[in-house]
Amino acid sequence: MIAKGKNASELFPAVVKNVASKNIEIKKLVYVYLMRYAEEQQDLALLSISTFQRALKDPNQLIRASALRVLSSIRVPIIVPIMMLAIKEASADLSPYVRKNAAHAIQKLYSLDPEQKEMLIEVIEKLLKDKSTLVAGSVVMAFEEVCPDRIDLIHKNYRKLCNLLVDVEEWGQVVIIHMLTRYARTQFVSPWKEDGVLDEDNEKDFYESDEEQKKKDQKVKKPYAMDPDHRLLIRNTKPLLQSRNAAVVMAVAQLYWHLAPKSEAGIVSKSLVRLLRSNREVQYIVLQNIATMSIQRKGMFEPYLKSFYVRSTDPTMIKTSKLEILTNLANEANISTLLREFQTYVKSQDKQFAAATIQAIGRCATNISEVTDTCLNGLVCLLSNRDEIVVAESVVVIKKLLQTQPAHHGEIIKHMAKLLDTITVPVARASILWLTGEYCERVPKIAPDVLRKMAKSFTNEDDLVKLQILNLGAKLYLTNSKQTKLLTQYILNLSKYDQSYDIRDRTRFIRQLIVPNEKSGALSKYAKKIFLAQKPAPLLESPFKDRDRFQLGTLSHTLNTKAIGYLELSNWPEVAPDPSVRNVEVIELGKEWSVALGKAKKEKPTEKFYSDSEEESASTTDTESESTSESEKEKNEKEEGSSMENSESSSSEELSDSESESKEGTAKKKFKTTEESDSDETEKKTKLISKKRKSSGSSDSESVSTEENSSDSESESDSESDAESRKPKNAAASKRKEMVMPEKKAPTKQDVSLLDLDDFNPVSTPVAFPTPAILSPSLVADLEGLSLSRSSVIDVSSPMFVPMKTHELLHRMSGKGLAAYYHFSRQPCIYGDQMVSVQVTLTNTTDQKLENIHIGERKLPAGMKMHVFNPIEFLEPEESITVSVGIDFCDSTQTASFQLCTKEDHFSVNIQPPVGELLLPVTMSEKDFKTEQGMLTGMNETSATITVAPQNSTRLVLLEKVVKAANLGVVPSGQDNIHRFAAKTVHSGSLMLVTVELKEGSTAQLIINTEKPVIGSVLLRELKPVLSQG
Repeated sequence: MIAKGKNASELFPAVVKNVASKNIEIKKLVYVYLMRYAEEQQDLALLSISTFQRALKDPNQLIRASALRVLSSIRVPIIVPIMMLAIKEASADLSPYVRKNAAHAIQKLYSLDPEQKEMLIEVIEKLLKDKSTLVAGSVVMAFEEVCPDRIDLIHKNYRKLCNLLVDVEEWGQVVIIHMLTRYARTQFVSPWKEDGVLDEDNEKDFYESDEEQKKKDQKVKKPYAMDPDHRLLIRNTKPLLQSRNAAVVMAVAQLYWHLAPKSEAGIVSKSLVRLLRSNREVQYIVLQNIATMSIQRKGMFEPYLKSFYVRSTDPTMIKTSKLEILTNLANEANISTLLREFQTYVKSQDKQFAAATIQAIGRCATNISEVTDTCLNGLVCLLSNRDEIVVAESVVVIKKLLQTQPAHHGEIIKHMAKLLDTITVPVARASILWLTGEYCERVPKIAPDVLRKMAKSFTNEDDLVKLQILNLGAKLYLTNSKQTKLLTQYILNLSKYDQSYDIRDRTRFIRQLIVPNEKSGALSKYAKKIFLAQKPAPLLESPFKDRDRFQLGTLSHTLNTKAIGYLELSNWPEVAPDPSVRNVEVIELGKEWSVALGKAKKEKPTEKFYSDSEEESASTTDTESESTSESEKEKNEKEEGSSMENSESSSSEELSDSESESKEGTAKKKFKTTEESDSDETEKKTKLISKKRKSSGSSDSESVSTEENSSDSESESDSESDAESRKPKNAAASKRKEMVMPEKKAPTKQDVSLLDLDDFNPVSTPVAFPTPAILSPSLVADLEGLSLSRSSVIDVSSPMFVPMKTHELLHRMSGKGLAAYYHFSRQPCIYGDQMVSVQVTLTNTTDQKLENIHIGERKLPAGMKMHVFNPIEFLEPEESITVSVGIDFCDSTQTASFQLCTKEDHFSVNIQPPVGELLLPVTMSEKDFKTEQGMLTGMNETSATITVAPQNSTRLVLLEKVVKAANLGVVPSGQDNIHRFAAKTVHSGSLMLVTVELKEGSTAQLIINTEKPVIGSVLLRELKPVLSQG
């Protein structure tokens, strides 16, 4: 059902019972289901926490990794300590697949609770030392997410990451390359500035003696010496230009662009051009980056000019990107070829592309003076084109070109003036009028006639054209008042009563400026200089000119705006930091690993992470892997595309052989063999079943080999289940003892558990429920459903109505220009299940920037909690921003008082919630409603008889009125005169049942059943006027 996209969340209670199943296949499927729906059914998912904790110690690495993955997917703040402990243990696991999942879990935990940052950094530092290629990409991703500024963690691991890069999976390569690009920009000197340094030295040498001059000359002649670590990075990324993954090639290309000497950066051009054979989305991103590169370094892509010719099958976005690159690459040598190509593009059926081509011709004309006249003549020829869009775009471009070519004005303007009768595009008409007015002295006979024609059609013109008609009239009034005085006054009178206030404003301004009277100021004397001043020629620039401020290949570069999470590249340092921080001895590092493993086994003999049977299986695995290593290597060399895997396996074999004589080496070899098994995945598949027949324990350790990607692990499931069935009975019996008797183990192991194991019993026995602080009464009903197989389900649903009414938090006068309003979104709060989500909109009504807006001192009643928004660095004038605040009102309408602060001021504000906003709507059947209502009688029931307004007596109106007043869910009713609503309180989860029973006449009985009688009576008081008033 999930695979088909169907919603299977209703089956959650039934599925979660199977989480303790001993069948590995069922367990995997349950884990997949839990990962999908755990966030929606958080309370029920908590029941399986204890099972996950046991699964984290399972001999099978697949189960351990899956348990950690699901545990980290349950986004409930209360289990953060359990997740932290699980991540720490998994980071020291012998299986690289489990360690990889630990790195993934770090990011999830950080997003759930950022306060765990320091402890997570310790785990990241430990995992960065991992030598497995399976772990490298994931831990660097966690590093980028949690602490991207902690460059010091990378120093010792820099060379290892550079060397492992070729063997890491593709998406890990992308992450590592981007991280190393940022690292290199902070640690190495720029390879681009050596020429500038030499020039500075030559200038300073003028006043020095001959001997000193000779010494300096010798120093200057020394070539630029690149740091060996800088060269290592560039050399090790070069082979990845042949990668089949477009993202990897793009990452290497941006690394060469930002880090490599300019003479070496050209090698990426061929690989980028190769990517243009990919699908259109990849083409678009690659072309965007090539367009940025081609502005600064045209020579890189000039040999591949024909690769950027537009095909008829290309979509518009690809066509315009290619056109941009062709325009950037245009020079005196190839311009004639390009102009012939552009002539074809202008005839394209894609009008947007044809218009872009005309703009490209205009840019070529301004950039290359030799072809300016040719381009201008060609554009004038296009004025006779049948297509109106082509003609309009040509007019706009000619207008820009004529400002740089004053000699051609007369004839071209005459030709364009004739087009006013046929062109209807407002921008083109406005451009013709602007040209006529700007150079009216060159066409003294035509300009007045143009004004006469425009005066006739003034009222039907677009606003843009009307403004240019006003400008034309003003300019002609100043230069040729005899012919145009009356026409101009007529136009000014028409525009005086125009619907657009812009045009009315312009009319008043022009009338006072050009028609002098007693009230006119001194400006009227300078009217001619103001209107007929020489205008600077517009610059026709590439839209990609400023994009190089963003790192290539990033979302920010594509959008041309800074995206959330974008990390800027720092400038090159003037002096390189100490390179010795990257020095590390590989042999000593290996000894530390082996010693650490040896100590762990000696110090904790009673608290072993794995069972004894698995330790025995690990030793048998070592001997088997050594005896078969040579044959595996020969087979792997014959397979296609396995060169990367061979390098890893052969290196691990050499390390293990060199230290085989010492005890420390034995411990290290055990760790290495696990890594070695990762590299040759296809070989292990054929051996897996036969090895499991030989020994029961080896099956679990051998299954590590299949975990390079998720698809391999799924395909291995059948063989694992067969092997499990062949295990000896005594091993199965010992496992059953561990599962059946968790109470005895709990005190000795001191596991952190959300639900005490004493409270968690098998399904066949009654469930002992925790306190209501953790589980609500509605959840209790669900838990009973797990054990007694009842079908009743009470779930939180989405709100029926979200009020748009806002409440004033801080008036702009009281807040010295800072205005604040709030409203209740009626959505579950992201900061905690017991909190009400409040959306606060902050507006800067001043003309100055407000800085450091944050929440200061909080004066909250006992028990009330508040989760504040992150401080806002600055708020520009007239700008607004909406932030989210979480407040736990403890199921009361008490006021939450706090201070809203800026950099200079503190303002006391408060939020008081309506009782209807302290609820979350729930869905339930009519039968369940009546059952719950029968349990909430006596003191838990509040009722009143009210007079209902006639217009409120219909079903739809009544439902609308009630759900507007309070956040209630509608319960289906089998009677037309009875309307039922249900909700639960946000803090305690107590049910709130509302019944409206319409009686004869216009009376009705309003009944509220709840464990919280105070809230019930307040809600009753608020609903009475809603129903009785019209």
